[in-house]
Parts: sequence; structure tokens; C-alpha cells
Amino acid sequence: MPVRSKVAILRTRPETVLADYERLLELAGMREALDPGVTTILKDNISWHFPFPGANTTPWQMEGTVMALRNAGYQDISCVQNKTVVTNAFKGEDLNNYVPIFKAYDIPVLYNFKDEDMTWIRYEPKGEMLVLNRIYDHNIHIPDYFFGKNIVHLPTVKCHIYTTTTGAMKNAFGGLLNTHRHYTHSWIHETLVDLLTIQKEIHSGIFAVMDGTTAGNGPGPRTMYPEIKNVILASADQVAIDAVAAKLMGFDPLRDLKYVALAHERGLGVGDPREIELVGDTDLANENWNFSVGDNGASRIGDIIWFGPLKPIQNIFMRTPLVNLFIFGSESYHDYYRWPLKDRRIFESWLRGTRWGGMFQQYQAQGHLDGKRENMPFAAD
Repeated sequence: MPVRSKVAILRTRPETVLADYERLLELAGMREALDPGVTTILKDNISWHFPFPGANTTPWQMEGTVMALRNAGYQDISCVQNKTVVTNAFKGEDLNNYVPIFKAYDIPVLYNFKDEDMTWIRYEPKGEMLVLNRIYDHNIHIPDYFFGKNIVHLPTVKCHIYTTTTGAMKNAFGGLLNTHRHYTHSWIHETLVDLLTIQKEIHSGIFAVMDGTTAGNGPGPRTMYPEIKNVILASADQVAIDAVAAKLMGFDPLRDLKYVALAHERGLGVGDPREIELVGDTDLANENWNFSVGDNGASRIGDIIWFGPLKPIQNIFMRTPLVNLFIFGSESYHDYYRWPLKDRRIFESWLRGTRWGGMFQQYQAQGHLDGKRENMPFAAD
């Protein structure tokens, strides 16, 4: 009999989402997966510092996970943030309403790019690496703070222009690799598998909590078409939760997602939906949202350099000062074109016209959390 991994999946609504998250984590086997005697790192997902729906960890996902952990006896909890060429961690945690949660639950926040918080040390993986040793010339560095600690990934259900979908496995990318992450983009699927191998070596426990209350269709992880789906997922198997989310979105995990197929083949998790045990609202397994990825302006440039005719000479662009031109171009496209002219209007429409947008406004308005959100009014559907 094949080994079956467990993924918990629930329907939810704003009035019950915090309690639903606690039930979700229990169903998914949080207590068996995470060591209560060590620090538990929350690794949120800020794909864009602007609060675009579907792109980032939601505040109710963050708060529901913290509540579930604390109520289960996990008292030592921290959060680790990273930066990318297109995201500002400080702006992201503020605009996405995490800061009041950190204050209310006394969660220290550390930054993997600040020397006073953690040090990047050389690490020699025990397991076979597909690409990272070659890309970094056997000089892989990861943060010393991660060793011997639990980690809980907090991704969302969304598409990705380079990996088709993105979720638990991709969420390790920003935490475990430094600002030279772009070196890996041509081999992104293999990189995610290597990072999962490393995670299994250094962490005392790994868990993922995924929010699909508003899911991201289209050219993610930023410029998407938000769709209300009212679904949340959790699992101790990073491969399995990504496979289930992909299947919901309408993709075949083993055929369409190379990173899931590779991880499944190497025994790092279960990527075949037939071998995954669903618990909770199991009828959701029959849904197909028919998502598709497509392209945006930024991805077309990336396709040429990382996967197209310029791939053999990408080091000229990506490992020299010329990389700053691409960083400037990406920042300009996302922050000074897409956000003010297109995506802010999508966010504001979601904010005014959906119940999840109404809940987001409640987090915006609250200077502290009182645990009584179920009694507060919500915007109309």
C-alpha cells in the first residue's frame, strides 16, 4: 500500500474563519508534525507589499494560525520576513495588517536580511542536490536562525508565471536563499525540490497553512484576477498541499507542476492526489476552478532571459551590475504602473464589494484585536 499523506481542507466564511483555522490545523495533524519544545517560525508570504487580494498571507490566516498554535501549547513563536527585488518587508507587513497581530500576540519579528537578527552560514546538504550546488558552486548559505526550529509556511492559493502555481514549497524560497535568488530562476522547479530537501534536514517540524478565501487566477504571484473561493487548507506534507491546491485550480499536479512531480519522485512528499487523504470538507476534491496563468509585461522579459534565447548568457545580465536595470524595470512595472493604474482599483473593488474585503477593513481599522470579530458587520457579497 502506498503511503498516504493527509491534507485538511475546509470551507469557511468571515464570521467563523478564526475558529475554522484552529479546527483546520488540528485536522491536519499540527501536534504530530511540530515539536512543542522548540521555537516555531511563522514564514508568511508577501508576494507584493501592496495588499493585493490573493497575493499575500491574509491577516485572518496569520491570526488564526497563531491562535491555534497558542491554544495547542506552542508558546514560543516568532515570524521571519525576507525581502525581494520587488517587495519591501516593512511596507508589506504594515499594509497587509500583520503588525497589530504581532503586537497583540507578542510575536517577535526577525528579518533574514538584518545581521543583528541572523547570520547566513555555509551549509553542506546531506541529501543530493539537483541544482543548488552547481548554481552556487558548492557554497550554499542559509540563515543560522532556522536550524532546530519548527517552521509553518503561510502561502495563499494562486498561480505563478514561472511555476504555474505557488504555495508551500515555493514559500521557502525567500527564507532560505539570499538576495541572489534570481540565479536559480532558470531551474526554479529543481531549486524548490532542493530547498525542501534542506528544510527536512534543518527543521524539527514543517507545516503549511494555505489561504484560499480569495484565490489568485492569472499571471501571479502579483498581477492576478482575484476570485472568492472561501477555502482553507493545511498539511504537514508540503508536496501534498501544493498538489491539492493545484488540482483545485484545475491543474494536474504531476503533469503540469514539475516541482511537485520531482519532489514526489524523490520521496519528499506525495504529489499524486490518489495517494492523498483529504479530511474536512472532502467534497471539495470534486471542484475545478479552471484557472490559467498567462503572461504580464514583466514575465515576458523573464521568459526571454531565464527560459528563452538569452538563457545561455544570462550571467551577463544577472551576475553583473546590469541586473540593476532589471530590478528597476520590475519595480517600475509593478509599483509605478500596475498598482496605481490597474491593481489598486481591483483591490479597492474587492475591499468594498466582498465580505473578505470587509474583514480586511476591520483589521485596518483596529489598533488592537479583541477577538470579537464575529459580531462585527461585514460588507455585502
